[in-house]
Amino acid sequence: MPFESVPGTLLNYYLINFDALGNERNEPDGSKLSQTVLEVLSQEPITDVFIFSHGWQGDIPAARNQYDRWIKAMASNTADIEKIKQLRPGFKALLIGLHWPSLPWGNELIEVGSEAEAVEALTACYAERVSNSEPAKSALKTIFSEALSDLEPDELSGETIEAYRVLNQEAGLGSEGVTAAPGDDREAFDPESIYKESEVETEIIGDGADFGLLDGGSFVLSRVLSPLRTLSYWKMKARARQFGESAGFELLTTLQKATSEQVRFHLVGHSFGCIVMSATLAGPKVQGVLPRPVNSLSLIQGALSLWAYCSDIPKARGTAGYFYPVIRDGKVSGPIITTLSEYDSAVGVLYPLASGVAMSSASFEVFPKYGAIGAFGIQGDGISLNPLQMLSCDRDYDFKSGQIYNLGSSQYICKIPPDAGLGGAHNAIDEPEVAHAVWSAAMSI
Repeated sequence: MPFESVPGTLLNYYLINFDALGNERNEPDGSKLSQTVLEVLSQEPITDVFIFSHGWQGDIPAARNQYDRWIKAMASNTADIEKIKQLRPGFKALLIGLHWPSLPWGNELIEVGSEAEAVEALTACYAERVSNSEPAKSALKTIFSEALSDLEPDELSGETIEAYRVLNQEAGLGSEGVTAAPGDDREAFDPESIYKESEVETEIIGDGADFGLLDGGSFVLSRVLSPLRTLSYWKMKARARQFGESAGFELLTTLQKATSEQVRFHLVGHSFGCIVMSATLAGPKVQGVLPRPVNSLSLIQGALSLWAYCSDIPKARGTAGYFYPVIRDGKVSGPIITTLSEYDSAVGVLYPLASGVAMSSASFEVFPKYGAIGAFGIQGDGISLNPLQMLSCDRDYDFKSGQIYNLGSSQYICKIPPDAGLGGAHNAIDEPEVAHAVWSAAMSI
């Protein structure tokens, strides 16, 4: 199928699928969907291109489900669509969703008959996420064996601690602190401290925070795996950056070169997708050069450092945020908007925990060293910040070019479905008010 149809609407979008290395996968007929998109751009009078990136969605059906809900919410805002048609005569949008494999943690449905088989299956699964080297596989087997033998020991065994240290080394992640690139912007990996902190984490979030492991056909929970969840989280964060810097940047560059300067581009990311979209703008090692700026950037409940865009990090004076070149080089000609919600436990609770920070250090009143824009918005010095409350659909924004708007969105991003698990309202973004903000950013001149 060359495009995806959004149920209940007349809208279609192109879902371009990439592998874990950032290589575009072939369609069933052997073609590349990006080439089909280029043909559409050359044949149809497209005025605006919207590129979306999901966050942690492990497979194509999950990504498709999110894009369907997200784009349907945008299609339902008919007043916004009529307004943009008036502002841009001949308005015709082309919608692109990116899929990149990303599942940092979750309950694993390992349907096997013995503990030995469970260890093998889980090892194969997490080797793909963290590291596929032989030392990493051996370390994973040690970790899963302890997790199955003792669900909640008083402390991790020496063998498991050493296994985690090996796994951390094989993962190839840095521990360079708040100034580093996404994936390396963490404290030194300390499995013992993470294990101790996981008791607090379980109290805050509930037992759904832990992995499911086989127990005679049912599932049991083990805190022994909490450091593994932390490692896989940072590995996926690094993958989001690497994917954006390579495949995302290449795709955007190709599309811009194939279109005239009158065609406007709008990037929209959610969760880790905010890292993808930021890295897409920045390019390899934040030194990429785009043919022209994009026209708007919407970062929805971003699992991205609140200091990422500033020129001087208050917690590390004299150092700019990793994505500050996006601001410095004017890569967004229009507004940048973020959403932040107190009901999003994925970025409000888990983000600082995964960074190796105790919960007491994070507060909505005081900006922490490690915090996400989905909880605090973009912050820091040397950038033009505008705190606002998200508006209802019958009210107009006055977004200005070159400005950053942190939209307090707790009134609208607040629904917590029964199956939310770790995230709270993290995925509750298919609301008309969220779509209204994205449309409004795209309309800005």
